[in-house]
Amino acid sequence: MSGSAIKNAKKVAFQGEPGAYANLAAREAIPHAAFLPRPTFDDAVNAVRIGEADLCVIPVENSSMGRIADIHHLLPDAGLHIVGEHFLPIHHQLLGLKGATLTGLKRVFSQGPALQQCVKIRKELNLIGENWHDTAGSAKHIAELGDPTSAAIASKLAGEIYGLEVLKADVEDEHHNHTRFLIMSREPDDAPNDGRRIVTTFIFRVRNMPAALYKAMGGFATNGVNMTKLESYQLGGSFNATQFYADIEGHPEDRLVKLALEELAFFTTKLTILGIYPAHEFREGMPD
Repeated sequence: MSGSAIKNAKKVAFQGEPGAYANLAAREAIPHAAFLPRPTFDDAVNAVRIGEADLCVIPVENSSMGRIADIHHLLPDAGLHIVGEHFLPIHHQLLGLKGATLTGLKRVFSQGPALQQCVKIRKELNLIGENWHDTAGSAKHIAELGDPTSAAIASKLAGEIYGLEVLKADVEDEHHNHTRFLIMSREPDDAPNDGRRIVTTFIFRVRNMPAALYKAMGGFATNGVNMTKLESYQLGGSFNATQFYADIEGHPEDRLVKLALEELAFFTTKLTILGIYPAHEFREGMPD
């Protein structure tokens, strides 16, 4: 990620309390910036829209849980542009008050997905899972609650911020757990076609015709363009109005990518490129 939008960013918004995993991702990806916590994904996006922040860092998918709910509905209408991506390893910590013990715990608070990613430790300690609005918020809640029988599942950073102890480290069921975040800006900052590995993200709607999606995808197959993600979701509660979100490897100026996108456009009623950005180094080690 070497675009000017990232280099020049001074303020970066994220969803959650200080210490949230999005906060960690923002610190790793844009370490020179100040960070603005916002209660919802829409609030984080809106902070960029209205100029409170230069960028926002938004999670889109997790290797254990799949796509993040509602994000793909938010992206098309956000009016923002993707300028980078970041993959963050997710290491959940079981956090409690200083002096609390594992054997004394009865309840554990965290965001729903985090609770689902830590089933083994909950069963091992016979803990009642309590759903909270976000991971760092659950750590803050435990600090305020002052109950040694209650714990939180959150990041190490959250524990440090709210003065909690790590009662048990890395309690996630799957230690290869990663979340992919998109870095978004008010203005486009498309990566040049300079030989680097590039990801192009776009949304589209297919025409109302037989085998439209099959035909639309044909151009990528025949031109050897690798599509790393294709997801669908309904629009406005209708079973007929379907929008697709896609990531491909390659730059739209590449001859084969250009041909594939031209063929896609022929079978679509709407095609919008959300961003053209350098692939994160984590992709180099991903299995084919």
